[in-house]
Amino acid sequence: MSGYENKTQERGPCTPRMEVPMRDWSAGASRTALLAVASALTLALVACGGDAQAGTQEEGEAFQRTINVEVMPLERAPFTELIRVTGTIQAYQDVVISAEESGVIREVLVEKGALVEEGQPIARIDDRILRAQVDEARAQSELARETWERRQRLFEADEVGSELQYLEARYNSERSRATLTALEERLDRTVIRAPIPGTLDTREVEVGTMVSAGTPVARLVRLNPVKVRGGVPERFAGDVRQGSSARVTFDVLDEEVEEVAVTYVGSTVDPQTRTFEVEVVVPNPGRIIKPEMVANIEIVRQDHEDALFIPQDALVRVEDGYVAYVVAQDEEGRTVAQARSLTLGPAQRNLVLVRDGLSEGEELLVVGHTQVADRDQIRVVETRSPVRDAVADRRVGR
Repeated sequence: MSGYENKTQERGPCTPRMEVPMRDWSAGASRTALLAVASALTLALVACGGDAQAGTQEEGEAFQRTINVEVMPLERAPFTELIRVTGTIQAYQDVVISAEESGVIREVLVEKGALVEEGQPIARIDDRILRAQVDEARAQSELARETWERRQRLFEADEVGSELQYLEARYNSERSRATLTALEERLDRTVIRAPIPGTLDTREVEVGTMVSAGTPVARLVRLNPVKVRGGVPERFAGDVRQGSSARVTFDVLDEEVEEVAVTYVGSTVDPQTRTFEVEVVVPNPGRIIKPEMVANIEIVRQDHEDALFIPQDALVRVEDGYVAYVVAQDEEGRTVAQARSLTLGPAQRNLVLVRDGLSEGEELLVVGHTQVADRDQIRVVETRSPVRDAVADRRVGR
């Protein structure tokens, strides 16, 4: 082949146009030409790569992510601020019955676990000796009374006898009557009776047991109603008073929910626990609630009739407090998340009172809010029920 033959390579948008003359070259000239061609290709590719990178950057700036979220409309509703404490059950009355006379137990009239009424006999002590003493004292009292009556007629009507004999007869009659009354009372005490209505929880004696005055015989507990005692932190001392509304629940008794009033508020603070004692009385007609059970006491601190509250899960912690996100529209009409700084009030279960920062009717982000930032574009995929419904459920103990 002689002369020059120009061949044009097919090229794309980033392929440089190169026309290479085809002719015979010496070795040195050939190397020089190849180096020149390589340099030209490198410069072309670099320029093309720069254009591609610029295009990718422009496409990235045009793309903006959209985050799927779930929202909940905000509504105002009543909100009750509660003080929660743990309490224990105590019997309304818990009495250890003791013998008041000495002797041998001759009869046991009530078994353990039985219900008794006030004044009902529980056991009897041998009363034969006391009964004989009562009969003797009754006879002496009758003789002294008749002697006094005769002395009185003779001295006052006929002026027979001395005034000293008159007074001795009078005092002997009164002393004999008092002795009879004391022995009759002791005889009555040989019957051990229930001082209160309740359940005979334990019995310490059997037939034949020798007892003396003060010997424990049985334990009687009154379980309807029962008392619930708990300790309230001292910071609530100004909020709890006698008559405050309270609600008592039991973890082991799901159906037992009682609305009661505080019947007692302690006057001192325990230096160890920094709490003061409160007490409420709970009806227990079925006697299902047992002493020493654990109870949950919720004392009403304050009622908010028209409050705005949200789930605590919807809060996002920031450096200067908490924020929440609501649905908003930007200048271009896109749906975006808008951050709101909040002023919060008391918390109740999973709800927290919002004093400032949100308004009724706005839609609060409750799912996906931890993945967004202020002004991020969002897509609402589900709208949940208002928090008012959840509060209603909790008010009936669910």
